[in-house]
Amino acid sequence: MKIRIILVLIVLIVFFIWQNNSITTTQIDMTNSKIPDAFDEFTIVQISDLHNKVFRSNQSSLLKSVIEASPDIIVITGDLVDRRKYNLDDAMLFIDGAVRIAPVYFVSGNHEAWSGEYIEISRRLTAAGVVILDDAKVELESNGEIIGLLGLSDPDFFTSTYLEGTKYSNLEQHLVELSDESVYQILLSHRPELLDLYVDNKIDLIFAGHAHGGQFRLPRIGGLIAPDQGFMPKYTSGSYKEDLSTMVVSRGLGNSIIPVRFFNRPEVVIVTLKSN
Repeated sequence: MKIRIILVLIVLIVFFIWQNNSITTTQIDMTNSKIPDAFDEFTIVQISDLHNKVFRSNQSSLLKSVIEASPDIIVITGDLVDRRKYNLDDAMLFIDGAVRIAPVYFVSGNHEAWSGEYIEISRRLTAAGVVILDDAKVELESNGEIIGLLGLSDPDFFTSTYLEGTKYSNLEQHLVELSDESVYQILLSHRPELLDLYVDNKIDLIFAGHAHGGQFRLPRIGGLIAPDQGFMPKYTSGSYKEDLSTMVVSRGLGNSIIPVRFFNRPEVVIVTLKSN
């Protein structure tokens, strides 16, 4: 009996190590008539919720997954660091490798907001060549055609404490000011639970994270719990289409309060644009 228990424990330990360290990639094709012909086959790699986790020496396995996708750009949708076990150097191991692969664009998450270190985080990212899109936008140009790339800072920058609840009014105002529905618009935002806001502002494609895939996933059920969505969350993984908008939610890479994943391996998302 003791031997069986020990064997079961060994199997469980190996399983959870694999679940938390073996990276999977998810490929999504995004077709839209607003995508210019010059951006046909344009490839975007999304990284989210790293929480300063390290995947092998110098982030080698994570960078290998990105290199194999041959991205035109890399987007990071928040929580590059973790406020509870803050280690910017580990996060920068990935950044320093990523900027050698493709242009990198970043928006903050709630852990950047609550870290108390965002000035230093911003300085290090900018020095490395990352474009920070907190409440800002840029135009990506190819053969004279453009698409818009927008970003929102995390609303927890405008929230004093966890007890008072998250304030979204500034975020709504910034998105109204940034949006231009005359071009194909891609939004980087940490928060998937705000899909209705993105739809109202005619955003074509949204990249989000924050939900950690629901942390524990069950077949045919999906994720069980997510920040700001609670139990049985609606937006945890994959793509969600509403009206003219499509939101892609990454399951993320690292962990925070809950240290393990269950049927929810770390994920790199690859989105390829298709002109129609």
